[in-house]
Amino acid sequence: MRNVTHEELLIRARELGLPTQHHIDGRSESGGGAAFAVVAPRDGQVLTHVPDAGEAEVDLAVAAARRAFDSGPWPRLAPADRGRILLRIAELLEERREQLALTISLEMGKPITDAYDIELRAAITTFRWYGQLADKLTDESPHTAPDTLALVTREPAGVVGAVVPWNFPLTLASWKVAPALAAGCTVVLKPSESSPLSALLLGRIGTDAGLPPGVLNVVTGDGPTAGRAIGLHPDVDVLAFTGSTAVGRHFLRYAADSNLKRVWLELGGKSPNIVLPDAPDLEKAAATAAWGIFFNQGEMCTAPSRLLVHSSIAEQVTDAVVRRARELKVGDPLDPAIEMGALASRGHLDRVLGHIAGGRAEGARLLNGGERVLTATGGSFLQPTVFDRVDPGMRLAREEIFGPVLSVLTFDDLDEAVRLANATEYGLAAGLWTSDLSTAHRVSRALKAGTVWVNCYEEGDLTVPFGGMKQSGSGRDKSVHALEKYTELKTTWIQL
Repeated sequence: MRNVTHEELLIRARELGLPTQHHIDGRSESGGGAAFAVVAPRDGQVLTHVPDAGEAEVDLAVAAARRAFDSGPWPRLAPADRGRILLRIAELLEERREQLALTISLEMGKPITDAYDIELRAAITTFRWYGQLADKLTDESPHTAPDTLALVTREPAGVVGAVVPWNFPLTLASWKVAPALAAGCTVVLKPSESSPLSALLLGRIGTDAGLPPGVLNVVTGDGPTAGRAIGLHPDVDVLAFTGSTAVGRHFLRYAADSNLKRVWLELGGKSPNIVLPDAPDLEKAAATAAWGIFFNQGEMCTAPSRLLVHSSIAEQVTDAVVRRARELKVGDPLDPAIEMGALASRGHLDRVLGHIAGGRAEGARLLNGGERVLTATGGSFLQPTVFDRVDPGMRLAREEIFGPVLSVLTFDDLDEAVRLANATEYGLAAGLWTSDLSTAHRVSRALKAGTVWVNCYEEGDLTVPFGGMKQSGSGRDKSVHALEKYTELKTTWIQL
């Protein structure tokens, strides 16, 4: 992808065939209702229209998933056979990598190199990893009295409703779909209305790879209608959601008002990134802090949006972050040379600009950015933005902005750093930079976060779980632990 020119990618984008229908029961369905436009953040132009699912379309998709689970072959296949189909999905994702990367870049504004190198790599790796894991799981047989036999088996939980956001449309869909399928569940996937196209392509790829009809269904629509219908549906057994904390509360209510389906939530974050004076490399710490907040246009729940720096090194670290912010190349996400693309929509850009205006009004000092750029393109572009002199009580320090906006706060001792880091309703991730092993262990334990990165940020692989504490959610994606969301434990006690 890096050897392809901007001009070549523009030509391929114009020739790209984009999906326009739901994927239900192994085939395309137009739906009987209205359609909505999918708009490209890079220029504000309509890419295509997709169906706006109502309760009828959701009923159709859930019914297909219910049949496939209750009487279809998928839950009854040998795990190795399920695994082979997941591996085939990974192969097809690789074969269609450029098409998918272009689609993602067009629908949500991510730089094409990030879509190709990072997002597609993550999706491919996820299906491959769970495909290889499918037949490696074992049941339990606890030691009991000599005249009894106890068996503890894991069984697929049933129909999974997966609702995913727009910032990593294929990665986050894969994190839900792959382990659910590996466990033997069937899935109804609802992508964000801002980025439905890559998910629709994933539905087609699943069918092409050999998934039986009804095993993976994809419906497009908005949250208040299609998402609500999935959340309230009595034939959905498990709900897996990634998105905002406010919407996560809705899904908990939907479960309470319907069949008490299990709800697993990966929600927002306001992640701290602590830099101590003994950090092994302050320049690396600053460069990583800048990369972490500006990668993917800052549209990440784990983004290290609060940089907590010891007062003795605050000026040095902040200057290095600002320097990197000024070096970043912002522009057309289809240009392989670009490092930061467009925010996902004009509405989202306006919300981020509102946070920036609020920060200035509250007295924080704007060191870089804060302005919309490239307005002539019609796209939703924003300068990388850095504030310092941020007080812990300011909205900049408390609220998730979900954009390329960094708040720098200072502290004088380690206890104060931990207090500042934990002074948030969220608990998704945190970073720590220190050369002292004891400090690394003590602070990592004290931080209320599902993931703590030490002397790095956003590192990891499929072997480790991902998820949050406090109002950042429940349950874990990735790793063997993800299967806990999609399986039920059954005890069988046999008197011999």
